[in-house]
Amino acid sequence: MADGNLGPEAFSQLMAELRPSLHRYCARMVGSAFEGEDVVQEALTKAAIAFPSAEPIERPDRWLFRIAHNTALDALRARKRQATFDEAFEEIVDPAAAADARVAATASLAVLLRLPVAQRSCVALIDVLGHSADETAQLLDLTLAATKAALHRGRERLKGLAEEADASPPRLDAAERDRLRAYADRFNARDFDALRALLSEDVRLDLANRRRLDGRTDVSMYFTHYGNTTGWWLEPGLAEGRPALLVRAAPGAPLRYVVLLDWRDGEIARIQDYFYAPYVAESLAIA
Repeated sequence: MADGNLGPEAFSQLMAELRPSLHRYCARMVGSAFEGEDVVQEALTKAAIAFPSAEPIERPDRWLFRIAHNTALDALRARKRQATFDEAFEEIVDPAAAADARVAATASLAVLLRLPVAQRSCVALIDVLGHSADETAQLLDLTLAATKAALHRGRERLKGLAEEADASPPRLDAAERDRLRAYADRFNARDFDALRALLSEDVRLDLANRRRLDGRTDVSMYFTHYGNTTGWWLEPGLAEGRPALLVRAAPGAPLRYVVLLDWRDGEIARIQDYFYAPYVAESLAIA
């Protein structure tokens, strides 16, 4: 895109169109699909605030990726995991680039997080999102040689990590499994009154990529909306090692999105529903 004169409506549409790609990048930068969505939301909020007073933007898509990149770095700094761009770069010829790119594109978020930031950024932009080396260099303010070197080293490191034995898979705690199973059974039976009764007075609902609601009265409407539709089936599972409700159209159907629940004293204190952000599921490790 090269239009530097986007109006507010066109810019809002561009943000919506780019959101899945921005999430794929941010999730790989911070090592979490869930946190990646939080980073994207923060980045787009910053962009929406800055856009009206910004100078004409030659490449709005690249501008948004730069804001997302910087927001992801801020998140990493907050977690004290920020790495440095202190590598010695040189031009590297990579004869096995296609095979290495496939390894990089399918690497888990946890594995990608083990790369230095420069390598992780280049791998995510080039191998996952399909940007060219030139575009990546411009976005990250690196030389082309530095970009190719970081990409090469990232691919090499990922090949080594892929050969390491996997850790024991996470398991769902029995008590949490029973609690999620009871919720799923009530939902699948469409007993939404029973689910409303589980809400705490100060319950919070986060509908990712849409809105937030607070309090039992407002959040109760969440179940009303589900009650007016069909085609949803819930089952307990793990998403990024976290207890989650896996949402499918029917038993055995492909995963559509996930729901997370936080409990306090036997009541639901928070619901995080990713119905409006189904792209999050593609980056999740599900069990």
